[in-house]
Amino acid sequence: MPTVPPASKAAGRTAADVPALLERGRTLAMPVLRAAIDRLAPPMDTVAAYHFGWIDAQGRPADGDGGKAVRPALAVLSAEVTGAAPEVGVPGAVAVELVHNFSLLHDDLMDGDEQRRHRDTVWKVHGPAQAILVGDALFALANEVLLELGTVEAGRATRRLTTATRALIDGQAQDISYEHRDRVGVEECLEMEGNKTGALLACASSVGAVLGGADPHTADTLEKYGYHLGLAFQAVDDLLGIWGDPAATGKQTWSDLRQRKKSLPVVAALAAGGPASEQLAGILAADAGSSDIANFSEEEFAARAALIEQAGGREWTAGEARRQHTIAIEALDAVDMPDRVREQFTALADFVVVRKR
Repeated sequence: MPTVPPASKAAGRTAADVPALLERGRTLAMPVLRAAIDRLAPPMDTVAAYHFGWIDAQGRPADGDGGKAVRPALAVLSAEVTGAAPEVGVPGAVAVELVHNFSLLHDDLMDGDEQRRHRDTVWKVHGPAQAILVGDALFALANEVLLELGTVEAGRATRRLTTATRALIDGQAQDISYEHRDRVGVEECLEMEGNKTGALLACASSVGAVLGGADPHTADTLEKYGYHLGLAFQAVDDLLGIWGDPAATGKQTWSDLRQRKKSLPVVAALAAGGPASEQLAGILAADAGSSDIANFSEEEFAARAALIEQAGGREWTAGEARRQHTIAIEALDAVDMPDRVREQFTALADFVVVRKR
């Protein structure tokens, strides 16, 4: 069963081959990504290779899950908006993927996450210092990969990437600060998630077009598509963070509840009012003053999840994912592009709202 059932229009569409789109982005970006990681000094090159799933904790070759590859797929697809070959978007795809993984390395450490993609996180295996250093190195590499192209378009792309990265960091800072507040408004939560997830997906959706010489209007409109797609993506992530199957997500059960995250389902439930909302508010306020949450039973987390659902937080978040998905698709109407490319952008957006991990 999909996390968020598609809206009726999405359900009736003939989708492009999304697995093929994701694989194309991964295949085109991978050699350049590996070459960038090879520039790192030991042991950072090995730590990064472990993070990407290329080797195991003992340094042996591995065929790990490198993630969904939505961002590289969007970057190479966006190059085709301008009539350029998808390969034109590859440096952008690699740069965005490096920034995304920089954020994952740091986020896992800050959040105390011990599992990602069904295996121990970098800080758990190699220590916090390496997680910080390798994350920093990936951010530096992202800028190198673009700037070494030496073109005006590369400079424009780098400016958009650095702006997106700053927004991403702002979003992570907001996310952490919200964990220590009893109440967070829905609009505050959407602003945080727009920064933390929307900004980089916006960059991914436009960076290939920028490298292909797109005018500012085209780039900005593709960014709008990506930003709202990012909000839909994060809304689905928030649902998975509470109700996702650990076998699919690679994270613990009730992972966001364990971290006291003020994600969209929680914030919407607290804002709803009514008996379940009030009971949830009382429990979460007590949790905030407790240092023993790591020792809570599965039943205690399940009870909190049930209250969130009873208060309407789960349903509201699913509806918000569909709403943001619709805004993203409608943004494409303002850009002239080949029908095939438009269909592929649409198919990737549909994939985001029906995924299970």
